[in-house]
Amino acid sequence: MFRTLLAASAALIATPALADTLVYNVDGITIDENGEVKRFTQLVFDDDGVITRTLERGEARPEGVEFAIDGAGQVMLPGMIDAHVHVMGIGFGALTLDLSETNSLEEALAKIAAFAEENAGRPWILGRGWNQEKWGLGRFPTAAELDAIVPDRPVWLQRVDGHAAWANSLAMEQAGVTAKTVDPSGGRIIRDANGNPTGVFVDNAESLVADTIPPPRPEDRNAALMMAQERLLANGITAVADMGTTIEDWQTFRRAGDAGALRIRIMSYANSLETMELIGGTGPTPWLYEDRLRLNGIKLYLDGALGSRGANLKEPYEDEPNTHGLPLLTPAQLRNRMSRAALDNFQTAVHAIGDAANSEVLLAIEELSETYTGDRRWRIEHAQIVDVDDLARFGDHGVIASMQPLHQTSDMFMAEARLGEDRLGGAYAWRSVLEVGGKLAFGSDAPVEPADVFAGVAVAISRTDANGRPFGGWRAQEAVSREQAFAAFTADAAFAGFADGRFGRLIPGERADFLFVDRDPLLASPSEIRETEIREVWVGGTRVYAPRD
Repeated sequence: MFRTLLAASAALIATPALADTLVYNVDGITIDENGEVKRFTQLVFDDDGVITRTLERGEARPEGVEFAIDGAGQVMLPGMIDAHVHVMGIGFGALTLDLSETNSLEEALAKIAAFAEENAGRPWILGRGWNQEKWGLGRFPTAAELDAIVPDRPVWLQRVDGHAAWANSLAMEQAGVTAKTVDPSGGRIIRDANGNPTGVFVDNAESLVADTIPPPRPEDRNAALMMAQERLLANGITAVADMGTTIEDWQTFRRAGDAGALRIRIMSYANSLETMELIGGTGPTPWLYEDRLRLNGIKLYLDGALGSRGANLKEPYEDEPNTHGLPLLTPAQLRNRMSRAALDNFQTAVHAIGDAANSEVLLAIEELSETYTGDRRWRIEHAQIVDVDDLARFGDHGVIASMQPLHQTSDMFMAEARLGEDRLGGAYAWRSVLEVGGKLAFGSDAPVEPADVFAGVAVAISRTDANGRPFGGWRAQEAVSREQAFAAFTADAAFAGFADGRFGRLIPGERADFLFVDRDPLLASPSEIRETEIREVWVGGTRVYAPRD
């Protein structure tokens, strides 16, 4: 199957790069070296796919080019960069059951039953995307509800945020989970009044069942990567930061790179210190496959998510006063892991959603910065709920807030229920991060949210969902400008992954990664931006995607 996919991938590459290729008659937009928007009408790249010149309106067509492409007046943008995805999760999500569009428990159960019937030969029914908040259920779903529709095979379905999972009784039986099973550190088994597991496992408790699932075969992983790349390119995304790369993921990326089938650029963050050391050894890897793959560092988890009440808060949850969430590392463990990575110049990206978790990682950065000086580019992934008293600390060491605009519209009403109005001052605080001197990098967290950059830009500038709600925007004072949103999905996302100077901007010396789209996102309304049509995608001076191909 992998060979078939490779052949299809090669067939899609319709226009090879030639020496000194000129693309003219374009409405080009990029971010220059000073972070300012720059417009141009012509772009030249060499046979290595590196930009050599951009020319503004009125400048003469350069001489000596060997190949010229008429851009037909189309808008040219840098390839979009998603600063936080799970590449293999996107691919496997496309190959398993997707519940992200279900709006009720009944709808989800019907979809699960249909999938089980259509895939009678699969030993496990696997999927993700359910969201009890979206369903308006008021509780977690149960194993009994799954048993009623799939009694003959184990079922394991991850919640939309990946921080909880839903099992049927057969899955729990095969995993040996009973009322006597103890909650692991940093995890919780949802139980009934008698202490019996009801079927949902939160954060570190997920491994109790997940570890019994047969692992994917190499050919399954190859197919998942090809599917992930196709979906990302279709959305104009030419580079990503992969958060939580396993050794199996890395080897899948390497197999594709060796075969010439790695079409996107991946800035990788290992899922553990062991994986980081195994891949990188004494430090981040070199850039491989013409700047298509590099291990930057490590991804750490400090807490869970708001939806499963695993995000670690300073005060109890408004809608469940007996919990503050789940800290997944002690302060000492966090500092030890960050220090180990920094010792060999690996970059650290820490998942922190609740205000207690964000406060702890900001404090750790302050302490470690005294020892580990230089250009560290400390990253906090999500940074969704920050105590207003902690916001200024993002500017103290140029901390990068790697945030996902679509989380705001998915979570806004749930966040109000979880926290109450008085504790939302630092919620999804994009503008505040910039104003205190911090840095933004925008992403999607796909497959948690769709890998839809233009929907992300629309949310970032409006704080409204696809239906324009709420009117005027949710906590609209935290919206950013079009230029800031555009930069956060291009140049600033590249900077966050130590890729500045290699890709992310259409300027001389960087890779010719660009898109042709049907509108100017700097002049369009939020609703119009959401409807942006991707016409062509080029990576390194080679066309790798066009819907009509």
